[in-house]
Amino acid sequence: MSLDILNQEPFRFLLSVGVILFLVLNLAAVFTMAERKVSAYIQLRYGPNRVGPRGLLQPAADVFKLFTKENLSPGRADIWIFLAAPIAMFIPAALVWLVVPFAPNAVVADLNVAIVFFIAVTSIGALGLIMAGYGSRSSFSLLGALRGAAQMISYEVPLILSLLGVIMLSGSLSLVDVVEAQSGGFWHWYFLPQLPMFVVFYISGLAEARRVPFDLPEGESEIVGGFMVEYSGMTWGLIQAAEFASMGLISAITVTLFLGGWQPPFEFLDLGNFNWIWFGLKTALLVFTFQWIRWSVPRLRMDQLMDLGWKVLVPVCLVWLFVTAGLMLLLPSVF
Repeated sequence: MSLDILNQEPFRFLLSVGVILFLVLNLAAVFTMAERKVSAYIQLRYGPNRVGPRGLLQPAADVFKLFTKENLSPGRADIWIFLAAPIAMFIPAALVWLVVPFAPNAVVADLNVAIVFFIAVTSIGALGLIMAGYGSRSSFSLLGALRGAAQMISYEVPLILSLLGVIMLSGSLSLVDVVEAQSGGFWHWYFLPQLPMFVVFYISGLAEARRVPFDLPEGESEIVGGFMVEYSGMTWGLIQAAEFASMGLISAITVTLFLGGWQPPFEFLDLGNFNWIWFGLKTALLVFTFQWIRWSVPRLRMDQLMDLGWKVLVPVCLVWLFVTAGLMLLLPSVF
């Protein structure tokens, strides 16, 4: 009887939101551990190896430390904006998971405009950066926030343009429909006909998640810590959780749009309701590439970042949109 009640709205939705928030917070801790291990292996050194077997309990120790540290704020800070900024950065990174299909019939909200929802909600992250920089009343924080706002708003343009090819091929804005349109083997996945768009989306996703080489809003070597320089304790931890949640989210959306989502690479490998395993493996592989790039590529200058976005990625998207439209007209049986 109780299970029947939980399957009804709004109880199912509220329960799903709670589970998503819990998983995203824990995912951020796991990704933090993975980041430290990957960086250690790349640089031929030891990562965390003291807390628990092979250091696996280090994330729990880090969370405990952050919860027990005092949250300090500058005396001149606008306290309400200062404290609301980490929430404004974390909530969008968590909410989009509600429309991500993990497996057949495993999606919290199958919106027919899920792609538009993804674009709209992730855009709020730029507001969180501005709030953090303005609320801190610090020159370094404000400079980092302005960098972040310019970067995220600029790279939203190629990111949105790179989605249009997928929308044209699938004929839908639903992420579930996009995944189902890629069934039948990896040769039906959209990363093949939309390879330039896939590359543009991946690069733009790196910039939206503020990962190296696009971490100018943080820029330790120039502006100490950028928009987060005045944060400490769990407010700082929430900003870090938002970054790692965004990294996981961008990877999951990339898998959904271009790499078949939960579809297996070959039909005989279909696991039914357990296809979430394929989704998880693909997402983990993309997250690894994010971490690999961070510890292998130097940071770009601001002018290089803007030139790449406006002079390279946007023109590539526009050209490939015309190519896609032309091929769909000339070869309707193929597309």
